[in-house]
Amino acid sequence: MAAHAKASPQFKKLCDQFSAILGGTEHEITKGPVCFVTRNTKLTAEILGRRTTSPLIRYQLFSFESLDSKGRALCLGETALFQNQVNRLLSNLRKNGIKVTAVHNHWLFEEPRLMYIHWESIDNPVAFAKKVKRSIAFLG
Repeated sequence: MAAHAKASPQFKKLCDQFSAILGGTEHEITKGPVCFVTRNTKLTAEILGRRTTSPLIRYQLFSFESLDSKGRALCLGETALFQNQVNRLLSNLRKNGIKVTAVHNHWLFEEPRLMYIHWESIDNPVAFAKKVKRSIAFLG
């Protein structure tokens, strides 16, 4: 974990906990401070007829920042997923009180069809991480 010098020990501990709940493969604290977590998925697809396991399709991304005195922060997330998984994830996130902000594609000529979902919430980072973990659990 790379840490930015201005992050307090409490923020660092919270970032470690946030990452652990989400199953992060890597996390770091960037200027802000922002806790940024990546999680590698098992997605594989073809783009232009070529197999890809690029991080551009395989990573889920999560962050929190702007922590207030009540322990609430701006919490963000995004993932790539197959088109046939979109509705289930949308429902799961919404049931957990998380705002879905975008559903879109990034690539053309991919098989199977990949979509990207972005979400946000003002929440306690640990509570947010638990809600997201439940919401994405079916993705594997």
